[in-house]
This record gives sequence, structure tokens and C-alpha cells, in this order.
Amino acid sequence: AREPKGADGQRPGAPESLRWKEGYERVADLASALPDTRLVYVADREADILELMVRARDLGTPADWLLRAKHNRALPGGEGKKLWTSVLETKPLGEVRFSLPSGRGRKAREVRQELYAKRVTLSDRRQGHLEATCVIAREIGAPEGVKPIEWRLLTNRRAETLDAAVALIDWYRARWEIELLFLVLKEGCRVEALQLGTVERLERAFALFLVVGWRITRLMR
Repeated sequence: AREPKGADGQRPGAPESLRWKEGYERVADLASALPDTRLVYVADREADILELMVRARDLGTPADWLLRAKHNRALPGGEGKKLWTSVLETKPLGEVRFSLPSGRGRKAREVRQELYAKRVTLSDRRQGHLEATCVIAREIGAPEGVKPIEWRLLTNRRAETLDAAVALIDWYRARWEIELLFLVLKEGCRVEALQLGTVERLERAFALFLVVGWRITRLMR
């Protein structure tokens, strides 16, 4: 629930980006109760915050994490080299192909991407360092007039082979299913139009609409 902006244009309260770190902490709590299950925290560009990665490291990385990178960070060492440039200077691991579903203003098509991966060291801004792998999937042979699909991913996992990099791409592609579920909830069930006055009523409504939304999404598949 967002606070209204003040006269200075700033919104009071904790920054909303904290929810991504808190989300990982919840998954980490689950990991201790599920020792035989691999838990993976997958998130889009909003979650590319250093605090999340540092928190995962400090907890001992009880759950794997995979984030779509938003920031082209400078690498430590004083050479001025940026993260994405450094990764693209490596030899490609190979290619991946998949079917891209249709979306708003987008036709379905077959996509062919070249994969690059590199283990990098990032500054944790605490006089220390953080180890991560950056994977870049760059589309080749995109149709004329269509913006090529390029994903830049950060993860705690290593990706030294093509199979390992493809597995990470598949993890990220699974995020589309959540996007589809939210689309059904917002535009099909219209949960954002609810005019309920208490958190308790909203929680009960969401519990019911999530079941409805999941069933509709399953029918669409």
C-alpha cells in the first residue's frame, strides 16, 4: 500500500525494492524445512539489487537465485570494464532455440539465441566481494523490423557448459507462467477493481481468485 508522495516528490516509508530481498528471505526459511528440495528464486529486472545478492550470500545461499540484470555494473580492479562487455568478450557456449509465445503487439515466432557466460566478481560495497555468474542470451537472425530478444541474467549458479547455461535459460523462461497467471488475475478476475475496506477481506478474496485464476490458466494451457 503506497504512501502518497510528499511535497518534495518523494514517497515516505521503506523503499518498495525491499520486497525482493524479503521474498528471498521467505524462500530461505522454506529451504530449512525442505532439505530434499531445490528452491529457486527467479525474478525480473526490479530485483537486480545488490542487497538481495549480499543477503543470499550472508545466509549461505540456502536457495538458488536467478535475476534478470538491469545494471551494467563496473567490475572491480580499476580497469573501467563493464559487466556485459566482459561477458560478451568470451567465446559463445553455443545456441538455444525455443518458441516465443504471442503477446501484446507481438507475434509468436521461433527464437535462436547465442549464449555467453562468465563467472565474475562484484563489489559488495562493504569492503568485500560477491561471486556471481552472468549469462547473456543474444538473439541472432531476428526477423526484419523486430527487436532482437536479449536476456542478461545474474545467478549464484555456475554455467561452465552449454547444458548448464541452457538450464538457467529454462529457469528464466518459467517466469512467463507467473506473468500469465497475473494477467488472468488482473484482466480476467479484475482483482485490482475490488473495493474492500480491510486487509482481511482482501486476503480472503485473493485466496479465492487465485484458485479461479490458476484453473483458468490451466485451461489455457
